[in-house]
Amino acid sequence: MEKAKDIFKKCVDFTLADEIKAQGLYPFFRPIDDTDGPVVSFDGRKLVMAGSNNYLGLTSDPSVKQASIDAIKRYGTSCSGSRYMTGTVNLHVELEEQLADFFEKERCLLFSTGYQTGQGIIPTIVQRGEYIVSDRDNHASLVAASVMAQGGGANLVRYKHNDMADLERVLKTIPDSAGRMIISDGVFSVSGEIVDLPGLVALAKKYNARVVIDDAHAVGVIGKGGRGTPSEFGLVDEVDLIMGTFSKTFGSLGGYVVGDETVINYIKHHAASLIFSASPTPASVAAVLATLKIIREQPELTKRLIANTDYVRQGLLKAGFTLMPSRTAIVTVLIADQMKTLYFWRRLFDAGVYVNAFIRPGVMPGHEALRTSFMATHEKEHLDKVITEFSTIGRELGII
Repeated sequence: MEKAKDIFKKCVDFTLADEIKAQGLYPFFRPIDDTDGPVVSFDGRKLVMAGSNNYLGLTSDPSVKQASIDAIKRYGTSCSGSRYMTGTVNLHVELEEQLADFFEKERCLLFSTGYQTGQGIIPTIVQRGEYIVSDRDNHASLVAASVMAQGGGANLVRYKHNDMADLERVLKTIPDSAGRMIISDGVFSVSGEIVDLPGLVALAKKYNARVVIDDAHAVGVIGKGGRGTPSEFGLVDEVDLIMGTFSKTFGSLGGYVVGDETVINYIKHHAASLIFSASPTPASVAAVLATLKIIREQPELTKRLIANTDYVRQGLLKAGFTLMPSRTAIVTVLIADQMKTLYFWRRLFDAGVYVNAFIRPGVMPGHEALRTSFMATHEKEHLDKVITEFSTIGRELGII
């Protein structure tokens, strides 16, 4: 009898990471020694952090850190159960009420991570015979959640990135009798581009579809008082569910969804990723409550964030770089070559600037890039350092 194939063979055959490490170009899983937000330490070296999603710089705010410490003293380090059973404390309820008010929706539900939030919404709402209509560039968490829904009998159809004509083409193919949900990032994580929400909402009305927006990279960045994409376009009432994460602007860990009370209540009692997962820790929730207070009271932080990002964007454009379209906190520099991207990343790292390298298979061939993102707490000297090092290395490598 023929010997069965070893399921671990793919692991043994995977050598790409080791090959890149051998060349000293591996850009992932680099342990940070310490951080104050705009500046981090690697092996005792100080680098300007130009790759974090800590958009308002609140992870280092003293009041946020103190709120987490106080929560640990009162509640301990864990709730030791799911929200559904023994894992709800009054901090969870307080944050849900405040977030619902902040995003101008009836109710909010917390999840333990942003990734789990999509898994709690999409497979729970979109069921057998119904349709998920998804932007091709949506975040991997939304893709994974959609595939889960497919396993339960839902249909997944994709439309060309931010292309409303193609979205309408897809919607026309769906039977009138089938329920459908359009799902899109609000701000796309690779490019920083904003969804064409007015066009999307108009088509949702025309074809009787519900709308879910993942605003992970939009909160604190765009919209009234940093309230995100629906607020940016004055379409809060037209977006059925708004989801997001606490690991970016909110400076913590976890996720949330806001929407109508009946829909949130249904998700609350049916979402496996909520019911069978430990609840967000008290320290995490307390941190979000503290950052939300700052966001409400200091809207100027969002203005400074955008000013900082625009300063770098204009500097890199002036130097001659090709940038992906964005007016948010993300500035993505297109390199369009895998090895040049890795070499560029390493040269920046050695020069004291930390950015994110996007290479295959994470992006399509020809779309390799260096993604930078900025904070309200970056000073001009940090931004000038980023522009100067990019320009110097870009010329040396023939990128500009």
